[in-house]
Amino acid sequence: MYRKTLHFCLLVLAVLATLHLHAQIGMQGGKGMHSALAPATAEADRPKEYEIGGITVTGAKYLDEELLMAVTGLSVGQKVHLPNDENIAKAIRNLWKQEFFSNASITITKFIDNKVFLNISVEERPRLSKYNFKGIKPGEAKELKEKLVLVKERVVTEATKKEAVVRITKFFTDKGYGKCKVTVTERPDTLAVNKIILTFNIDKGYKTHINQINIAGNEHAGEMRLKRTLKSTKENMRLTLHPPAEKSVYGSTKRSFGKYVRNFGFLSPTKTLDAIEPYFRFKLFSSSKFNPQKFEDDKQSLVTYYNSLGYRDASVVADTEYAVENGNINVEIKVKEGHEYYFGDITWKGNTKYSDEQLSRVLAIKKGDIYNQELLETRIGRQLNPEGGEDVSSLYMNDGYLFFNVDPTETSVTGGDTINFEMRITEGSQATIRDISIAGNDRTNEHVIRRELRTLPGNKFSREDLVRSQREIATLGFFDAQKIGIQPKPHPEDGTVDIDYTVVEKSSDQLSLSAGFGGGINFYGNIGIIFNNFSIRNIFKPKFWDPLPVGDGQKFSINYSSNGAYYNSLNTSFTEPWLGGHRPNALTANIVYSKYSASAVGTDPNLSYLRMTGGGLAMSKRIKWTDDFCILTYGLYYNNYRLVDYALVPNFTDGFSNNLYAKIVLGRNSIDQPLYPRSGSNISLTFQFTPPYSAFTGIDYTNESPQEKYKWIE
Repeated sequence: MYRKTLHFCLLVLAVLATLHLHAQIGMQGGKGMHSALAPATAEADRPKEYEIGGITVTGAKYLDEELLMAVTGLSVGQKVHLPNDENIAKAIRNLWKQEFFSNASITITKFIDNKVFLNISVEERPRLSKYNFKGIKPGEAKELKEKLVLVKERVVTEATKKEAVVRITKFFTDKGYGKCKVTVTERPDTLAVNKIILTFNIDKGYKTHINQINIAGNEHAGEMRLKRTLKSTKENMRLTLHPPAEKSVYGSTKRSFGKYVRNFGFLSPTKTLDAIEPYFRFKLFSSSKFNPQKFEDDKQSLVTYYNSLGYRDASVVADTEYAVENGNINVEIKVKEGHEYYFGDITWKGNTKYSDEQLSRVLAIKKGDIYNQELLETRIGRQLNPEGGEDVSSLYMNDGYLFFNVDPTETSVTGGDTINFEMRITEGSQATIRDISIAGNDRTNEHVIRRELRTLPGNKFSREDLVRSQREIATLGFFDAQKIGIQPKPHPEDGTVDIDYTVVEKSSDQLSLSAGFGGGINFYGNIGIIFNNFSIRNIFKPKFWDPLPVGDGQKFSINYSSNGAYYNSLNTSFTEPWLGGHRPNALTANIVYSKYSASAVGTDPNLSYLRMTGGGLAMSKRIKWTDDFCILTYGLYYNNYRLVDYALVPNFTDGFSNNLYAKIVLGRNSIDQPLYPRSGSNISLTFQFTPPYSAFTGIDYTNESPQEKYKWIE
């Protein structure tokens, strides 16, 4: 009996000891985040407060332990509540945020009374020492390094390597290597601590040029026209006496020369090109490299073209590409056209400003027209009209209806192919411009931009004025025309709108240098400088010099040419585009000087020469005879000529001559931007005349001396 009682007591003590041991050791697992566990006692379900008695760090070979502890936010003496303390969980999250570790955990090492002792265990990730490429040329490697975002001394993660592989693959895919494969290997750098070397093994494969594009299933659209919709998927050039076999994965394509002749196809350039296409294909200026990503976009462009023809159910049902004998690939596309749709009845709802007839006239789509979703979007103003012209949205927005909206709703389909629409309009109220802000003009004064704007505070909002303002800013030439931003900020609560303009400055000044030798005049040189954003009022303010005073939109130019004593020419001009600052009346003043010697080289250049000095003033102003794109320029100019043994005209070799003349230029310039115009025109008519001196003097010049005849030029 005594022995059995002793065995039972020992068993109970063993169980209690086991429970006490688990209470002091935190549960640990594999990779990942781990936090400490509270003692597994009978009160384990109720959190208990402990004081951190000590913190140790294991696994940190290269990082500073004190810094690592500081990152966790834990410190000796801090109170924690176990088993689930938020501070410990937060400490682990802080460790992972650093991205320095592949594993991090915090465990309990022991308990002493109400104190708990923690251990921070980490496994450090290696850092990048260097990286290299295998399988590509040195030039490609140099270009590729500019595309990657790998930085030495940065921690290398799986995401880092995956991103690099994606960028490398895209780099070669864009160059036509559609089957490019990239693998990455890593090895320790024996010359550095905790660093690795990445090697990217690149198998470019063959360059995938397109030998032939075959389109099947097209009955209502020509194959050549469909190929033109594929903007980035083009066939390579062809010149052969042996055309390829007319086979296709999705069906054969048969050509008939007899049918071409019978249908007078030779009268059509398109049909003629299609007939000779198997033998000759001119593709000198288009790339035939195959790019899978761009091919996806091109398929959508093909469907969009079908939609514009009325086939709104058209789709690409299958496509494939495969290698051919010459090492290139064929691309096969199968389309399903569906049937053709038409516009039906179009009714208007919600319009009070304009009548149904006015809106229908602007929409310019009639019942029975072939259905074209892109055309509809353009005519209601949701898409930009490349041909210009008015649309329904601009009709409203040019009259201040900024909050206007039109929703074309399909109401029914009659006859299986005719779509009826109801145009649901929300007119809103007219908006008034409240504030105008301009940003990005670091060199140009704000008033130079504001005076060109057609959107003025207090005026009704007008989309047409926005477009014109953008054009006027671009025409200045001081800003990047492609980066002019216009952002209306409507305020429906009070019917106003703020407009924010953003610009990006660019250098508009011009410097020209040239030099030459020979032609009997020995050395010749020319230098010309044009400052297009000059500021004469800041000429005595050094802080505005860059390299000359800038910011007021004035133009100053100077040009000098010379070959020494035998030829010299100086031309300088100044233009103030807004004389007085209130209206766009431009004043231009110029001074010219030139001297040309006809003396033999090596002799005195003053023995024979022609010298000219002069200048003029001109005014330019906008006129509205047709529209305010017209400019009238009128000026008065004077030149004085001095001849010394210089045979400019018969019998007149010595003396002075004067030329006083007026010039009138009538021009119209409506191009949208000066460097790369996409719309508009530039036309000018120039008239130049001198006073009829002979009619005023009454002198018969028949017997007068040459000096008298040419004293004033007519």
